[in-house]
Amino acid sequence: MRGHLPRLVALAGPVYGELLSGVVASVVGAYWVAGLGAPAVAAVTLAGTVENLMLGLVLVVASGTTVRLAHAHGAGDRAGAGRVARAAWRLCALGSLLIAVPGFLARDRIAAAFLDGEAAALAADWFTVAFPAFALFFAQRIADELFKGVGDTRTPLRTALLGNALLLVLDPLLILGPGPFPALGVTGAALALTASRAAALAVTALLRRRHRLPAPVGGLLAEGRAITATGAPFGLDFTARMGVGTVQLGLVAAFGVPAVAGYGVGYRVLLIVTMAFYAVRQAAAIETARLTGAARRSGADPAAAVRSLARDTARLAGALGAGAALLCAAAARPVAALFTDDPAVAGEAVGFLRMSGLYLLPYALVVALGGVHQAAGAGRRPVVAVLVGLTAQLASGVVLSGPFGVRGLWVGMTIGALVQLALLLLPLSRRRAGATGEATGDVPGRIGSEEASEIRLSERNASA
Repeated sequence: MRGHLPRLVALAGPVYGELLSGVVASVVGAYWVAGLGAPAVAAVTLAGTVENLMLGLVLVVASGTTVRLAHAHGAGDRAGAGRVARAAWRLCALGSLLIAVPGFLARDRIAAAFLDGEAAALAADWFTVAFPAFALFFAQRIADELFKGVGDTRTPLRTALLGNALLLVLDPLLILGPGPFPALGVTGAALALTASRAAALAVTALLRRRHRLPAPVGGLLAEGRAITATGAPFGLDFTARMGVGTVQLGLVAAFGVPAVAGYGVGYRVLLIVTMAFYAVRQAAAIETARLTGAARRSGADPAAAVRSLARDTARLAGALGAGAALLCAAAARPVAALFTDDPAVAGEAVGFLRMSGLYLLPYALVVALGGVHQAAGAGRRPVVAVLVGLTAQLASGVVLSGPFGVRGLWVGMTIGALVQLALLLLPLSRRRAGATGEATGDVPGRIGSEEASEIRLSERNASA
């Protein structure tokens, strides 16, 4: 490996471990809840959906904090780093109040809007614990990003492993109540999750005491706006994908229960491999912000360094995407057999995983390169690409599902990813060709003149 690749791998590896540990813990928790019956499963499913919606807000602040802090760290600006940290904690407190208080007061109405009977009551029980504890979730994300912003992705991995290991122990104890423990059911699952997050946050707070930053008083309002503006593309990207995923599930449901179950099996497998793309995205965003900050300190133009990083990001993401595609195609049948022994469900899962091989490579490039663009101050392009591409995915999926059935929806996913990738890359190539006479298919992910000017603008804003 050479260039930026070693640094990207060093940053992305722990992030992937952190994400994977969370998925494993949630799957095991779902297993224990499944023993409580369908109403409990429905209640926890709704709770997970609501938390994912709230995660969109958290990502705006968390991602903006990472990028702004990495920029200040690269510039050697300790006062600026302290300002970012203080503004991030204020945004965390404000966001927690805006979500937790109304959510707690409206918990019964939220549950009843989606479920009824016992399932709605159980969902309300979960929200009774979860909404007041939302501040723990938000605070842990901010604390993790304060480490990541200075290039330390290993500490968040360690605290995630600690919290998720505790969750694995507490889930059966508080859900099922063996021995002296009370059987609290769904409420127990919520309490176990809250306790595990509280423990992880306590450890993180102790570790943060070794890395105190200056506490400047002025400029916090402006820094809060800068964090929000920087993180908004990340939050919009996540929220848009979540929304389209929900619509996609509704389209799949039209083809029957086996199709939905097979899609669920395949989606869990894809989640494991696509988390690697998002780990690279985070690593690329951190490194992009650090490079632009370092360029600000030296008075150099960061555009060349960002172009080089984009090329290496594309190489790493492309290798991961191609590997994931080959793995899904080759191992689709044995992997499906691990989750189900129903031939109809297994057949749908195998078909989905094999068709996903066409989708994973462009998707990996879109996700990873989006981190470079957004951290470099060119976040509008990936957001537009995602919105147009997801629209193309749904439209083409609906059209193709007529003659080709559920397979048409899988083809639509590939079309949507290709549209996103084209919107990220082709306009840059055309401007390059017009300005320099080079061929259009030059280097994937190269940052063009518009992006370079946005980088320089963000530098001037940061200096101000």
